[in-house]
Amino acid sequence: MPQHRSSAPPDGMPACRLLTGPDDSAFCKRVSEALALGYRLYGSPAAAFNGERVIVAQAVLWPGANDAAD
Repeated sequence: MPQHRSSAPPDGMPACRLLTGPDDSAFCKRVSEALALGYRLYGSPAAAFNGERVIVAQAVLWPGANDAAD
């Protein structure tokens, strides 16, 4: 259950975010923190190998943000 729920993301954060980084616990923590704030996962995660390590990406969207575009 999200800890914070309002019509806009907290602290002036954007409604749509793309979280990226190495596939490690720090990345997982950033995604978990976004979910705890009230963001929702948007789409599937992506992964690529940069020659040294796996880089992952996950989009998150603030609830209702896509309603404004319709």
